[in-house]
Amino acid sequence: MIGPPGAGKSLLASCLPGILPELSPSEALEVSMVASVAGTLEGGRISRSRPYRAPHHSASMAALTGGGLRVRPGEVSMAHLGVLFLDELPEFQRAVLDSLRQPLETGKVDVARANAHVSYPARVQLVAAMNPCRCGHLGDPALACSRAPRCAADYQGKVSGPLLDRIDLHVEVDPVSAADLALPPPAEGSAEVAQRVAAARQLQATRGVRSNAELEGERLERFATPDEAGRALLLQAAEAMRLSARGYTRMLRVARTIADLAGAENVGRVHLAEALSYRRQPPRA
Repeated sequence: MIGPPGAGKSLLASCLPGILPELSPSEALEVSMVASVAGTLEGGRISRSRPYRAPHHSASMAALTGGGLRVRPGEVSMAHLGVLFLDELPEFQRAVLDSLRQPLETGKVDVARANAHVSYPARVQLVAAMNPCRCGHLGDPALACSRAPRCAADYQGKVSGPLLDRIDLHVEVDPVSAADLALPPPAEGSAEVAQRVAAARQLQATRGVRSNAELEGERLERFATPDEAGRALLLQAAEAMRLSARGYTRMLRVARTIADLAGAENVGRVHLAEALSYRRQPPRA
């Protein structure tokens, strides 16, 4: 999420676990095992709630991915099957952020030390937030600094391209005005959204995976192949946007999920168009 300070990015991230389905018994056991190894299992009780971790941007590589003299799980493993929220993304050390690239791809983190070699699970939903530039008000003529757009390019350039390529949804969050706060509440609340998410997850479970993020190979081709109109759009966008092979398959998974939430059996052009709209865009001038 990219937006000015006070737009609600952190609030949106903290609300995400509320629309995710409860952990299944086997998933709750996995999460509790990680917490037990880390020494954070409260009272020895197994929790059915999705983990939510939000480390500060000063966190070290060992704190994020695991390590130490007595190797312990890092934040990415503590958030296993839940949400890992990284606020002020460019303020993290670049090497620390790049250490997440392998866990995001494989769903596990391998910690190698002189006295131990340990693998921890790390299947997380990564959510990141950042201001569009250092001053945070790019695009606002009354508040933006005089260095725009160079300010935005320099600030956003602190995050490596390979990491950004692993983030499927890039959303601009508009500032919230006082008039917006006075509007009536939305017709669809978190409970209604959670029901749609749960229905989509149940459908994805019938494909032999926990979620569409795990679709690959024959399953990906079987369940996420778009219709002819969608295929033509995807090929055109892949060339225009220079999508990598990873980006191409990720777009198929996102489109499949959008179709699931809409109750559509097949992936169509409209689902791919929405998925492509979430791809990374260059900094605004």
